[in-house]
Amino acid sequence: MTRALVVAAPASGSGKTTVATGLMAALARRGTAVAPFKIGPDYIDPGYHTLAAGRPGRNLDPVLVGEHRIGPLVRHGAASCEIAVIEGVMGLFDGRVADGYGSTAQVAAMVGAPVVLVVDCRGQSRSVAALLHGFRSFDPTPRSAGGAPTGRARIAGVILNRVGSARHEEVLRAACDEIGLPVLGVLPRRAELAVPSRHLGLVTAVEHGAAATAAVDAMAELVAEHVDLDAVVRVAEPLPAGAVWDTAVELGGYRAAPGSRTAVLGGAAFSFGYAEHVELLAAAGSEVVLVDPLRDETLPAAVGGLVLPGGFPEEHVRDLGANTGLLAAIRALAAAGAPIRAECGGLLYLCRELDGVPLVGALDATAAMTGRLTLGYRDAVALSDSTGFAAGERVGGHEFHHCAVTPRAGAAAAWGWRGGQPEGFVAGGVHASFLHTHPAGTPGSVARFLAAQIPAARAGL
Repeated sequence: MTRALVVAAPASGSGKTTVATGLMAALARRGTAVAPFKIGPDYIDPGYHTLAAGRPGRNLDPVLVGEHRIGPLVRHGAASCEIAVIEGVMGLFDGRVADGYGSTAQVAAMVGAPVVLVVDCRGQSRSVAALLHGFRSFDPTPRSAGGAPTGRARIAGVILNRVGSARHEEVLRAACDEIGLPVLGVLPRRAELAVPSRHLGLVTAVEHGAAATAAVDAMAELVAEHVDLDAVVRVAEPLPAGAVWDTAVELGGYRAAPGSRTAVLGGAAFSFGYAEHVELLAAAGSEVVLVDPLRDETLPAAVGGLVLPGGFPEEHVRDLGANTGLLAAIRALAAAGAPIRAECGGLLYLCRELDGVPLVGALDATAAMTGRLTLGYRDAVALSDSTGFAAGERVGGHEFHHCAVTPRAGAAAAWGWRGGQPEGFVAGGVHASFLHTHPAGTPGSVARFLAAQIPAARAGL
């Protein structure tokens, strides 16, 4: 039986990532099998969750995958685990800006998991009771995409963070007792744990290397010392029985051609991918080969298609540009018409240049960093037939970048959405765009990609 809980907060910056990651690591270190999850489209926190739990960090986002898949995806990711620890996003009731859809509270209700609220207690004492009472009693009546109520999230306990003294703790505990919420832990006010940040948030775990491991170690030690782990496990509740996400069902029984081999870029420059993407490719019968463009000088033999996820190519652009052997191999694969699926950072890599550094050149476009953040969910429609999507197909996706590509779209554009200009490129087998989509929400795109794969001999590989 797998139990589950959600770690949430009244607002971003309250310390929920430290608590959630530390909780995953502390439980794993005492022998508990932990399944780590992150609500929303964030790619960075799941990297630290993976280090903490020793299992792939996974995202839960009804905007991207559909609410009917949330429970099945949790049960899939939590198979053989004793507890699922789910980190929330922003404040408890914050989701899509327009309507709050996909909030932590809503996903907790979809999963059927109780919430542990992490509260930053700086500058308050007894007032914490009013804050907790408000969060516990507020009923936003979260709605499904079809308009039906999804139920309410239940706050089962609180972890008090950044507590200044023993007296401060005493008053805070008394305030929590007044409204009947158990205190599961009290973290002292101290220097923040050293996890560096950059323009899109934390530095990814794969880039941060040994320092990321040290940061996770520090989080684990902090939580193990100041949080009652047994009490946390007790408030977690069994996952409701139900369907489990099934790759064969999602793929509709599709099987790749014999000998199918797919390369997926990874490593420090391209770490923004979803575990379910590789699982779908493998389930369809394609051999998945990971390629690190900062280390590997060419593509593996017999590759018939390529996946280029997002990441931070701008942070490694000179090293990426110096790897001319791999750039030439990818250029040849594109010229041969092989399916290439590129999102955000992958799009930048396929351009002629990024910040003046020559890259693959499979797209007649240039890319540059800007000072402006583009961020948000998109209800997108495919504008062109491609190796990933049929023209007219609608998907939920999101943008998250500080870059611009000129031109914004090719002669055959990838996507369009309300209020926006056409975006992205469809060129031969290439489908490249700033839009991130979740393959668990678009499994047909995986089958379409595999069906378009070419014999490796056509690319001279």
